[in-house]
Amino acid sequence: MIRNFFIIIFILEFSVVDPSHFYGGTITARPENVSQTTGTVQLIVRERWSWRKSYYPVASRCTNAIIAAQTPMIGDGSAVACVSGAACGSHWSTGGATMNTLTWCTDYSENLDTHSGEYYNTFPIPINASFSICFASNAWLNAMGSGSGGSWSVCGRISTVVRPDGYLNTSPVAVSLPIIYKQVQVQHAHVVQMSDFDGSDTLICRWATSSGNVNGADECAGICRSTVASVPASLTGSNCTMSFTLPRARWYYGVALQIEDFYDSAAVTANKPMSSVPMQFLFYGYNDSSSCNTPPAIIGERPNRACIGVPINVTLTLTVIVQIFCAGKNISDFISTVPRGVTKGPITKNSGTGNYEMILTWTPRADQYGPQGICMAAIDNTNIPSNQWCITYLVGFDSPEVIRPKLVQGSASPIGTVFQNQTTFSIQTSKFVNRPTRNGTTIYFNNVTGGIVQQFDCGWDPHVTYTGYTIVINFDTAPWVPGQFYYVTMDSGVASGTEFCGPESAPMYDPTFWVFNIWNPAVSSTTTTTTTPFTTATVTTKPTSTTSINTLLTTTGIVITTTSVVTTTVTTSTSTTATTTTPLTVSTTTTESILSPISPKDFEEYCRQSIALMTSLILIALMPVHGLAMYGLFTKLDNTFNPSRIRTKQRHKQRMKRIL
Repeated sequence: MIRNFFIIIFILEFSVVDPSHFYGGTITARPENVSQTTGTVQLIVRERWSWRKSYYPVASRCTNAIIAAQTPMIGDGSAVACVSGAACGSHWSTGGATMNTLTWCTDYSENLDTHSGEYYNTFPIPINASFSICFASNAWLNAMGSGSGGSWSVCGRISTVVRPDGYLNTSPVAVSLPIIYKQVQVQHAHVVQMSDFDGSDTLICRWATSSGNVNGADECAGICRSTVASVPASLTGSNCTMSFTLPRARWYYGVALQIEDFYDSAAVTANKPMSSVPMQFLFYGYNDSSSCNTPPAIIGERPNRACIGVPINVTLTLTVIVQIFCAGKNISDFISTVPRGVTKGPITKNSGTGNYEMILTWTPRADQYGPQGICMAAIDNTNIPSNQWCITYLVGFDSPEVIRPKLVQGSASPIGTVFQNQTTFSIQTSKFVNRPTRNGTTIYFNNVTGGIVQQFDCGWDPHVTYTGYTIVINFDTAPWVPGQFYYVTMDSGVASGTEFCGPESAPMYDPTFWVFNIWNPAVSSTTTTTTTPFTTATVTTKPTSTTSINTLLTTTGIVITTTSVVTTTVTTSTSTTATTTTPLTVSTTTTESILSPISPKDFEEYCRQSIALMTSLILIALMPVHGLAMYGLFTKLDNTFNPSRIRTKQRHKQRMKRIL
């Protein structure tokens, strides 16, 4: 009895001291100066962890006040240990005393019993060092379909070895929610958003393993797929897409991945990554028995997987917009992963659209330079979640802007009145742009009377090309109707920058941004008169300016027209009748001197002909001059340097000397 009593006491104590409370996390690193190749590198190491909120004392649970004050820090304070590599011991203290897992709180949810945080610090590491650090402890949640109540191990490989291109490596970045809700008995495809500051690297996503890996350590402990595989799943490494089916409702399923960056295809073949980033999180299975089982969806303000450039120390706001598809449901909560310093407003309902909104506010800090991820999912009042929605803020970089067109010599062409056969359109941006890295970045040509005339997905459509600061759109055939007005709108990311994940341009849905209409020659002018043929007429015209821009002309050279009716007086006279005055109705406000447009190609041809003609005439004129100059030059050289002439001159001098 005494022995059994102590066994019970031990079990109870263990359950109190070490209950289930871990929800996963990640570790990444980057150098402060990627160009440094000697000495000691200042390496910024960033960790992010999520926990069961109710496990911690009330004073250490995340709240809005703690997020704003950044104190106290949350987490269990365990060590992050260096487990392999030359930097262990001498530069990263044995046992991980230089870094623990207390973090600044960034997110929490009362309904889901979660809170999360991140921490980053700078460590001096010598050049050409490569080592692995791990956070290992226990325990995962008890209600897990795989790894129930087991231990965890989260390991990352960090390198200061100089890359073949002469720079230091930056670890990839992966973003995920700590818990992702998925309906059971349904086939799912889930993408983990990964990116790399070294834009030319190849990223590969793989399952974490217990041995035989680049970290030289157990990367996954209780949730390794080699030991626990209760969920049949496949993984596409090139884009980190998992395909799976959850078998049981109200259970959690752990996922342990490693995101690795390779310099080139040869390094991929040789399996020699430059770094390895862990990403561990949970899936939660739910059973939806409601009559309407369509989950809510986050639809804006920015699309899923968008990349946005933001300046440092400038406050920005982002509106997260959620659409509900089932009557009687509403949004009750969000689960999120955001950078340090992001504050969230209340959940509100837009009375006009019926959508639910939350405003995020953030002032990026200088030490947050580079990629910072935001992930969110909306939860409705029946505990049905939306799919995960993630975007990347690229701190310290600018997103390109599509420049608003102007009437004359503007950034877009053509504008104003356009011929019906127009098939080429272009618009300029504020910086060098490339094709977007994701699909769904669409540019639309709309008719003012309603409806999309044609649309192009800039992510893949060959009709859209990118040349420096210019986006060019080409139509196979012109779809325009004479006399109709059209306008152009654009999704987020039509223009994509060249840095990192390609910071995107903002969406443009303003119908007045880029407008044009199609010239209708049938109604360009109408004249009605009953007078005898006139011999004199008085007409007011405005000559084309030769010193300044004629603001009444469009980029096509066609005069701006209007449908308003004006009256012009025409005076006529003949030898047999008296002078009469007859009103004349026309459809234009003025009579203009039309400026004939000239294409760049025609201008080039004209210049080429003139230059060729002038070159020929100059060569013909210079040929005799050149001949005479060459004759004189060679004659002079012959008189000066011919040996016979030199000897003759010497003999003549000697003869004259004897005579004298």
